[in-house]
Amino acid sequence: MSQPDRTFLSITRIGSLLSRLLRPWDWWRRIDPDDDERRDDDLGRATTRVQARVIRRAFDGEIAGATEDGSRTKDDADAAYFFRPGYALFRADRMEEINGFFERRREDFDGELIIEDRQRGVPGLLSVRLPARRDEHDEVLRTLQDLEAEVAPDSDGRPAASPDHVLYVVNTGHLCPYGEPEEPRTDAPVPRFDSSRADGEGVRVSVVDTGWWPKAATQHTWLHAGVVADPQDIEVINQAAIQEYGGHGTFVAGIVKCAAPSAHVQVEGALTHGGAVLESEIVEQLHQAYHEHGDPQLISISAGTHSRNNFRLIGFDALADALGVLGTKTLVIAAAGNDSSTKPFWPAAFGWAVGVGAVDPDAKVAKYSNHGPWVKVYARGTDHVNAFPVGTYTCYEPQNIHNGVPDVRNFKGLAQWSGTSFATPVVTGLIAAEMSRSGNLKDPSAAYATVFGAGIPGTDPDGNAITIVGPLT
Repeated sequence: MSQPDRTFLSITRIGSLLSRLLRPWDWWRRIDPDDDERRDDDLGRATTRVQARVIRRAFDGEIAGATEDGSRTKDDADAAYFFRPGYALFRADRMEEINGFFERRREDFDGELIIEDRQRGVPGLLSVRLPARRDEHDEVLRTLQDLEAEVAPDSDGRPAASPDHVLYVVNTGHLCPYGEPEEPRTDAPVPRFDSSRADGEGVRVSVVDTGWWPKAATQHTWLHAGVVADPQDIEVINQAAIQEYGGHGTFVAGIVKCAAPSAHVQVEGALTHGGAVLESEIVEQLHQAYHEHGDPQLISISAGTHSRNNFRLIGFDALADALGVLGTKTLVIAAAGNDSSTKPFWPAAFGWAVGVGAVDPDAKVAKYSNHGPWVKVYARGTDHVNAFPVGTYTCYEPQNIHNGVPDVRNFKGLAQWSGTSFATPVVTGLIAAEMSRSGNLKDPSAAYATVFGAGIPGTDPDGNAITIVGPLT
């Protein structure tokens, strides 16, 4: 072998050795923006898996994930939405057509449709146990696909049937909050609201969330009065080990009260399954709560989901039809979601709702916030500081676990948190404050129009004009 050949091989071996030695640091990848995107994507997928695990545990495993093309997921990170296996929601006014489908396809199924006995269900909505398929395809996703081929959605785009979707405290990609609660760097609420003590007087706000931690009201002046919850909606907190999403409803109620100190805030503990709830359950609870709690003018919902084929959620359609007041006497303000998507996120995307996206303190749309023409308004969602249970919280998301050891955070009554979950109560509180200032307590839409009109302009990630309301600092 010639000397040049030996020299080349020697250089090659040295290069290979250096490559192996330096590989653990992956230093060259850090200057490649494409690799940064891949690493962020891998972290997002890992985070979605652990968040889905929390929900699965709360539901005793009785949920499934679905991809955008309508098949079950093997990896929760690929899920476009989650649903209840074996069950579907049917529109009562389409049952003749639906029954006709199952009659024609009788040989494809083992058994009959079984309608659940729901004592306080929403009129016009049926929860149905589907029969098993003889071809062993998924009894929900494949059956709905076959049904849709014969029983088409109506002229408004509403399907005759849909999965019983799982709505989650807005974080897929980030199923909300965007990230886990952090120890705050201040002892006062952020952002700062310029509120009069009378703001919100005479306005009833329903906060649909994880429940209410009453001890918060003894710690913070802005929560001393006007936040209530029924006994079943009181959130039980283990202060030695605060659970995932624990305190979320208290945090949201605190933001509403900062903007509208005299508003009457009723916290509904609907999202008790790891920060999630079935569509059939939440609309039933809302239907019941609306009549039991004095017809609230504002309903704040920091939860939602994407849906099968981006269809409207028929459970919420049935609720809107049954109440007949959503968007008029009662305004729903709903989080737009935290997975950087333009696909509709429900119920925020309904025409009768105010879908709220999140911006950072610099008025730029937050990287996590969903956006698109269905998002009506934006408010600060990043690095809020507000009321939170006193106690210890052990992190579970992968970015907060180092060398196998999770971060442990100690809270003294305040937390810092981010997400469209928290932009939503900003808008809710601003509307409540404007209603009391104007003296018009019967038309929340008029108050929203005033709040919207006082906003500042911005642009979303696609360059579309948006409106930002409320304080940014």
